[in-house]
Amino acid sequence: MAEGDNRSANQLAAETANLEERFQGWGEVILVADRIIRWEKPWFPAAIMGVISFLFLMIYYLDPSVLSGVSCFVMCLCLADYLVPILAPRIFGSKIWTTEQQQRFHEICSNLVKTQRRVIGWWKRLFVLKEEKPKMYFMSTISILAVIAWIGQQVHNLFLTYLMVSFLLLLPGLNKHGIITKYVGMGKREINKLLKQKEKKNE
Repeated sequence: MAEGDNRSANQLAAETANLEERFQGWGEVILVADRIIRWEKPWFPAAIMGVISFLFLMIYYLDPSVLSGVSCFVMCLCLADYLVPILAPRIFGSKIWTTEQQQRFHEICSNLVKTQRRVIGWWKRLFVLKEEKPKMYFMSTISILAVIAWIGQQVHNLFLTYLMVSFLLLLPGLNKHGIITKYVGMGKREINKLLKQKEKKNE
């Protein structure tokens, strides 16, 4: 068991080091983005929502076709991939990182690798469920997809995308400041109260 844990830890370290090497030119930008999405200043959530709202209003106003939208998005990614490693050192000034910056960059890369592993793990569990309990897999998949299809039919595509992007970008800050934990705890307490009231009525 210990040998398996060591192998997993070594693999995680290797994948993290590989990701750090790939993102080395983006280091300063990633650290700034990390500070913003974790809400290190109280006005960062408003800034995030302002930028997202502006971008989606521009998309709504220009109303590009799917092909044009995808092409422009990929073109922006290619430009960023080329220009950011060149311009970042000039904009942020110093090429020498402090120990604290390097440690935070390592933590970010490690968290990204762990998130990727979780997603792959969920995907594998889905196929395990398909093999072991095909009826449950079929019913749950059809039900979830039907609900998603119904939501997609009720809500405009662009607005739904706006809500999803906003939630994903606000999620790290909500998590860091304990807002999600607070409201999940409140929800659990309310559910427990309702269950207790139901038990008392049944008695």
